[in-house]
Amino acid sequence: MQWTINGRVREAEIDFRTSLLDLLREHLDLIGTRKGCNQGACGACTVLVDGERINACLALAVQYQGRSITTVEGLAQDAELHPVQQAFVEHDGFQCGYCTPGQLCSALGMAGELRRGMPSAVTTDLTSDDIAPSHEELRERMSGNLCRCGAYNGITAAIASTLATEGRS
Repeated sequence: MQWTINGRVREAEIDFRTSLLDLLREHLDLIGTRKGCNQGACGACTVLVDGERINACLALAVQYQGRSITTVEGLAQDAELHPVQQAFVEHDGFQCGYCTPGQLCSALGMAGELRRGMPSAVTTDLTSDDIAPSHEELRERMSGNLCRCGAYNGITAAIASTLATEGRS
């Protein structure tokens, strides 16, 4: 089977029941994506598929052939950190770092949702295509990503600063 991961075509022979997370970690040695709860509750395994965030532990790898998958390893370009990665460093958006790869991918997926005008549970104007990334909006949209260290203030500040400087990256 073949997948496009971080811009490269990758192949592996796997059982059709293999999760995307296990494909990445155990078959392709892309260990940046973390296995936390393995039940879709913590967000540590968040990756981007065609720019949208998913929990890789709940996805079968076979479903994602022919689609563009981005893991945390694919965010930096030419040894330059992605702006959201740099913002996490500058705003102390991590402590132990275990959840950070999922937080980063989720933040990028969330920025895409904002650009597309997708409302969240706290969006007040459901008819607006321009949703302001307020503190409440960011916290709600990132609520599927848990941080056991409690670095939420740094995470939110990093995402807010990236959205402000990148025009919602």
